[in-house]
Amino acid sequence: MGAYKIEKREYGFFAAFPAGVNKSIEKLKAYIDQFALILNPKTEAYKGVGGFKAMGSVFPTFWSWEAFWNITAFLSIVLAFMNLLPIPALDGGHVMFTLYEMVSGRKPNEKFLEYAQMVGMILLLGLMLYANGNDWFGWGR
Repeated sequence: MGAYKIEKREYGFFAAFPAGVNKSIEKLKAYIDQFALILNPKTEAYKGVGGFKAMGSVFPTFWSWEAFWNITAFLSIVLAFMNLLPIPALDGGHVMFTLYEMVSGRKPNEKFLEYAQMVGMILLLGLMLYANGNDWFGWGR
């Protein structure tokens, strides 16, 4: 249709590493922009959040190593970003409590940490149910 000009670039072994890092940074920036849109209720982008079915539909109907590795890399970048969010059940939550301990000089109460972990897990399970519910039942659509 001529809407996009497709340009194929080939890289040597050593040139592929910086090119891969640059592409990863570009993908991460694009994902963070999309994540910000999802959190903004005015955009209603939260209605497009999908779960396992949506992830499966990203793969093409024909086998392509390039598509496979691009999707694998994207999912890895997304997983790394999500894991660093300051939600108590994730690594970002543990970093948040460790920073609190470093700044205040005292460890948070064990009961508080236990409740924070439970709240974090409830948030994550709720997000998972919402995303998969969007896939199967169109809750947000």
